[in-house]
Amino acid sequence: MLITFKSTASGELLMFEKNGKELLSILGKDPEAAHGVVTVEQLAPAIAALRTTIAADKAAQAGLPDEENEEESAVDRKVSLFQRAVPLLEMLERSLAERQPVTWGV
Repeated sequence: MLITFKSTASGELLMFEKNGKELLSILGKDPEAAHGVVTVEQLAPAIAALRTTIAADKAAQAGLPDEENEEESAVDRKVSLFQRAVPLLEMLERSLAERQPVTWGV
């Protein structure tokens, strides 16, 4: 199943349900809700929470031994949390700049 994030300030953003739910939790939203909204007033705290999580995940990735980062094929390489979160962060930032809410639905 997919979760679709939408904002009139940005294009649609599709995520696998598991990954979308993880990010909704970070934003302080109910990950089990089938749909919802991040209001304009909630955007700044949501952005701050996402930035904090991205920074922590980048730091954790930087601490991995080099052999775990170099010898993998493209198929074996895992997509990290911060790589999944950056497009949502950009959507939230654009939405805040244009004072538009972000909605999501399954």
